[in-house]
Amino acid sequence: MAEMNTGLCGPLRKMHTRLDSPVTYQLPLGDTLVDLNVHLGKPIKLVHTGDINCLHCGRKTKKSFNQGYCYPCFTRLPQCDSCIVKPEKCHFQEGTCRDPAWGERHCFQPHVVYLANSSGVKVGITRCEQVPTRWMDQGAIQALPILEVDTRLHSGLIEQIIAAHVSDKTNWRTMLKGQVEPIDLLSERDRLLDLCALQLDALRDQYGQAAIRALDADVVDIDYPVLEYPTKVATHNFDKNPEVAGVLLGIKGQYLILDTGVINIRKFAAYNVQLSF
Repeated sequence: MAEMNTGLCGPLRKMHTRLDSPVTYQLPLGDTLVDLNVHLGKPIKLVHTGDINCLHCGRKTKKSFNQGYCYPCFTRLPQCDSCIVKPEKCHFQEGTCRDPAWGERHCFQPHVVYLANSSGVKVGITRCEQVPTRWMDQGAIQALPILEVDTRLHSGLIEQIIAAHVSDKTNWRTMLKGQVEPIDLLSERDRLLDLCALQLDALRDQYGQAAIRALDADVVDIDYPVLEYPTKVATHNFDKNPEVAGVLLGIKGQYLILDTGVINIRKFAAYNVQLSF
């Protein structure tokens, strides 16, 4: 491998994305944003120094919880509560929200229910302000917003209804192999909304007719900076081997695709890493 330039070091964060053709990626490393697209086809090395500092409080921790938090923060922060993963279980109205002010800022905001094609069609939800970032983070090659609601709870209830007919998860190995075929998401939207019409009407009766709004949107096509997809997906893991090195063949979702394997950057948020090109 060619001699590398060193000097970049800091805690990892999830990669920043911009919807270009292809998607533009930047890697936050401490206070530095590193442009990654320009390094496609070139050697790259990331070395975990052994330090992990909580994303929230900065405390040094031996183990990362929920992609970057120490255990005390994991058990008390609202963004680490189980209802973030399962929003249909929101307990704000019961008075047990870990941080009501945080909940009002993040959960009582307009949300979009969408269909995406990352490893086949799936249903998902996100805050309106996270469109299209959420789709790029999942490695979707197509996405279509289908409904808009006023709260995270409502979006979770709808996602649960639609998920009875279509997946709500991404097969990350399939996504990284690049074997995903385009899908007619407009037809899928019509099919799913028809299948779920009675249950959606029941939610409207419960929360108000304006609580669930149909969207007339276009499909968003997303192209990723990938020179070559792996035929077999091998994963790098800083917890098992502190050094990850290889030629950068692509970036998709929150993964770096190297000729030696792939690494999920988001999984290792808060890990202190030295980056070399």
